[in-house]
Amino acid sequence: MDLKSLLQDHLQKKEKQKKDKITTGEAKNDDPDEMFEKYYCEWKAAGKNSASSNSAQTFSLIPKFYHKLPSEDNQLLQKLREESRAVFLQRRSRELLDNDELKNLWMLLDKHQSVTDVGGEEQLINYEDFLKVAEQAGPKCKQYFQPSTFCKLLQNDSYGRISIMNFFNYVMRKVWLHQTRIGLSLYDVTGQGYLRESDLENYILELIPTLPQLDGLEKSFHSFYVCTAVRKFFFFLDPLHTGQIKIQDILACSFLDDLLELRDEELPKDQQQNNWFSAPSALRVYGVYLNLDKDHNGMLSKQELSRYGMGTLTPVFIDRVFQECLTYDGEMDYKTYLDFVLALENQKDPQSLHYFFKILDIDSQGYLNVFTLNYFFRSIQEQMRQHNQEPVNFEDVKDEIFDMVKPADPCKITLQDLINCGQGDVVTSILIDLNGFWTYENREVLVADSSEDQAQL
Repeated sequence: MDLKSLLQDHLQKKEKQKKDKITTGEAKNDDPDEMFEKYYCEWKAAGKNSASSNSAQTFSLIPKFYHKLPSEDNQLLQKLREESRAVFLQRRSRELLDNDELKNLWMLLDKHQSVTDVGGEEQLINYEDFLKVAEQAGPKCKQYFQPSTFCKLLQNDSYGRISIMNFFNYVMRKVWLHQTRIGLSLYDVTGQGYLRESDLENYILELIPTLPQLDGLEKSFHSFYVCTAVRKFFFFLDPLHTGQIKIQDILACSFLDDLLELRDEELPKDQQQNNWFSAPSALRVYGVYLNLDKDHNGMLSKQELSRYGMGTLTPVFIDRVFQECLTYDGEMDYKTYLDFVLALENQKDPQSLHYFFKILDIDSQGYLNVFTLNYFFRSIQEQMRQHNQEPVNFEDVKDEIFDMVKPADPCKITLQDLINCGQGDVVTSILIDLNGFWTYENREVLVADSSEDQAQL
């Protein structure tokens, strides 16, 4: 009953009582405000109780969406969780197409291909036959035969057909992604969708025997190879140093493709040299590290690191590297060295620019100003004097840097400015490496020489 009806009913009763009292001579003056307050409070209390009851019933219908992870000391729940995840992943694995089913799918596609034009070499299929194949391929293939998939693969065919090869490659890629996701998830100890450094190390260590290109690696080098491989994942996919990478991010990047490319027994040498995960590349990086380590203590000092490359990195830059990066008693280990190498070999990437910006930003202000640029360029000028060269005027270099970057604030260069301008690698090279500065200063001569060489070829 609502408040209005309650009050009306009460007033009618009071009116009747009043008449009865008048009749009996017992009439009194009742205060309407007190009466209203009394009955309003009673109605409000009844409403709260009713709402509370309804809310309790409603909340009971909402399913539980958060389950707290079992504590590490609760071994029973931990084991139960591991087993349930393993069963789930096995079930998902059985849902994927195996080799025989993929062969059967290809035969069905080949059987239902449309008649190609005269001289046409590409196998095509129309939508009607596409649906026929979907019916015959079985329930496992149903997810791939969606109208949206057919539309995405449409080309400029006048009959509205798609390439059989393109569709089959699409299915193969999807199967590979699901297989890889399941394989990575097996190493996800927490079950939260990310891998810690130790998880990824275990994954790559167990992957090595399946990669023919790594057959020549001695077992004593496996731990260094794993460290080299894992470091690339974490340098590019964990820039905030959280110590974990989402499995989704691992699948989205091209690093796994590069790693699994080593399954090809006939991989060309030039591709091996350009692949960070190849045996020649890993041995090269580790070999340079050993050559720099003159005292053979397994660590690099400032003086040892200064000989990296052509030995033209400025002392100021090397000092800042040791200030900002993780060291042990003032010396750098192999893992920190790998970050250093990855940054220098991939200077155009945002993650590398983030690495250099942290070093260049000496006051942790979040931007580089004229003072900061001058602080680093003075070391370049000093190196030029040591090589009997006339130092370049800083004002000229400063103006060129600001013209290249075109920062939002004309007096400050932020990390985002370096990334947006597309010339962040040139700016960092000018400030930290004499050879990089020399290359920039003589860029026109180098371009002309390159053009002449190409003309002669």
